[in-house]
Amino acid sequence: MIIYPSIDKLLDRVDSRYSLAVLAAKRAHELENGDIELLSKYESPRTIGKAFEEIADDKIEIDPNSILLEKEAEKVEEEKKEED
Repeated sequence: MIIYPSIDKLLDRVDSRYSLAVLAAKRAHELENGDIELLSKYESPRTIGKAFEEIADDKIEIDPNSILLEKEAEKVEEEKKEED
């Protein structure tokens, strides 16, 4: 369950819950693979929480030119559910 940042704040940045889930999962995987952290301090110790914090702080946004196949999106969503 997301406590911080609030879902309302996140949905101000991303237009749908589905897009939010995919974006956060993708960013969490990038962080797990050693990508640079975009905030100096995080509330969450988990990568998915860090991804949500970056989205809330406007550090991450959806790339409108990115193409994610439905199978890939479903896989990302499944992985996110397993983390929660």
